[in-house]
Amino acid sequence: MERVLEWIDEGTALCRDALGDLEAPSSLPGWSRRHVAAHLSLNAEALGNLVEWARTGEEHPMYPSREARDEDIEKASARPADELRAWFDESAAGLVAAMAALTDEQWQTQVRTSRGAPMPASEIRWMRSREVLIHAVDFGTGLTFADLPTDFLETLCEDIRTQRSDVPEVTGPLPDLAAYLAGRPYATVTEPNGTPAAPLPPWL
Repeated sequence: MERVLEWIDEGTALCRDALGDLEAPSSLPGWSRRHVAAHLSLNAEALGNLVEWARTGEEHPMYPSREARDEDIEKASARPADELRAWFDESAAGLVAAMAALTDEQWQTQVRTSRGAPMPASEIRWMRSREVLIHAVDFGTGLTFADLPTDFLETLCEDIRTQRSDVPEVTGPLPDLAAYLAGRPYATVTEPNGTPAAPLPPWL
């Protein structure tokens, strides 16, 4: 658990560094850096809903719907840059504080992801760590998967392989494998016969 909290801290700091120029495009198709910033703040609040669910036992879904989530990101991306930065700081800090207040028993509460999949609340920490670390790369400031912690990349690859049914057997350097599995740009990933692996659709 402690290592996951360190990943959250590291990813949050990397994302905060990327908020300097919000007018530039991100590396995600159709999204500016403003969209990524808005998404991360909304995600912190959405995961905070799950923390509240775990704390009270009363159902608090992440989002009203997928459509509402997308609409909120689009609308929020138009906020003034200083407001987006302040919102990022406040939402990230609020989530960390809320998580720190949960008891061991509350962390075992069954909640649901935005897609409706049941999970113990303890998974919230991992969900936030991958959001901030992957999207730190997505801001498009020059950061790559090779700049992320090795143990995070190993955990990420294992997690994605258990969730994606469309992953073929492939090999390559760990950062490239993580990027490939997450549907991000990668350099060298090959199939067993040595041919380059075909890109996967985006994940997360």
